[in-house]
Amino acid sequence: MTFDEEETGSGGGAPFSRPAHAARLHRAADQAAAARLTGLLVTPGPDLTWLCGHRPGTAPDRLTLLVLTPEAQPRLLVPARDRADASAAPAAAALRITAWEDDQDPYATAAGLLLPHGHYGISDTTWSLHLLGLQEALPLTTYRPLSTALPLLRAVKDDDERTRLAAAADAADATYEAILAVRFTGRRESELAADLARLLRVHGHDRVDLARVASGPHGANPHHRPGDRTVEPGDTVVLDFGGRVDGYASAVTRTVHAGPPPDEVRRLHETVRAAQQAAVEAVRPGVPCAEIHRVARAVVTDAGYGGSALPVTGHGVGVTPDEPPYLAPGRTQLLAPGMCFSVGAGILLPGRLGARVADVVTCTADGARRLGGAARDLAVVA
Repeated sequence: MTFDEEETGSGGGAPFSRPAHAARLHRAADQAAAARLTGLLVTPGPDLTWLCGHRPGTAPDRLTLLVLTPEAQPRLLVPARDRADASAAPAAAALRITAWEDDQDPYATAAGLLLPHGHYGISDTTWSLHLLGLQEALPLTTYRPLSTALPLLRAVKDDDERTRLAAAADAADATYEAILAVRFTGRRESELAADLARLLRVHGHDRVDLARVASGPHGANPHHRPGDRTVEPGDTVVLDFGGRVDGYASAVTRTVHAGPPPDEVRRLHETVRAAQQAAVEAVRPGVPCAEIHRVARAVVTDAGYGGSALPVTGHGVGVTPDEPPYLAPGRTQLLAPGMCFSVGAGILLPGRLGARVADVVTCTADGARRLGGAARDLAVVA
């Protein structure tokens, strides 16, 4: 079971301090200059919220645009009806706010804030309507998506962000402990997924992003959507779940067994647990992302399950549940202190079962620290 914005709300969380937002704005402008960009153009979405704390109240087809350049004060262009909200945003004191009226062309107004030959990084979430409008107003400007121009814009978390991620991890741990007391056998995956979603909220999540239950052969599909299959005694069940607490994401994966597991399943799960532990122990500054994946896969391969290893080991977690950095083959990005990401391992046996374990960790100056501490053994459920 997955959840969308309409079902669960914005999950924005409590505001950060003005100095925190000012530091982010400054850092983003510096990163743009280092990437040889004229500046950054940020439209509504996680980057805008993270940078200045403004969440537009008007429809997304009405242009809202944050312009960041190294040499000028950050400028925020908003519809006139949003001016009061923008002026109350946490970063408002650091911004020069301009409002466009209904009888004005917003793209012509935006053109006055940009250089006619500029090369800008622009939010991936920008509507094509707005990008085309900017291109028409300034036909000589060029644009790069932020995901390629500045993929690590939000990757290094400050102390407050890590505190919120730790709180989210604790809430997910409590959810896992609670779901272990629920009856599994004789119930549909969709019913158990609804239990997971409910328990995420009971234990402090204000938004549910994911509540997957994959039983028996469905456990071999990491993207399985819970359905009508009934959990039977002897089934292995993969639980993949998370949401937002105070605007920051949790992400946990655990495997349980309906009744006492046979030796084969115990061995398979112990291999997964050992692979994840080895990957966590490999985390430290300066290590390429792909190396963490290689370490996890090596443990699985050495145990004889090489062809069945989980294809990706992890991804960044922050104001969104899936963001850079990515712990996957070919990813050369070096880990740095303050990065927070999931680290997982798994074995997928199509047609039979799957076993997976994943947690969020933060990279510290001398290694990794787990956020959350839910047991990673193969739990037995009724």
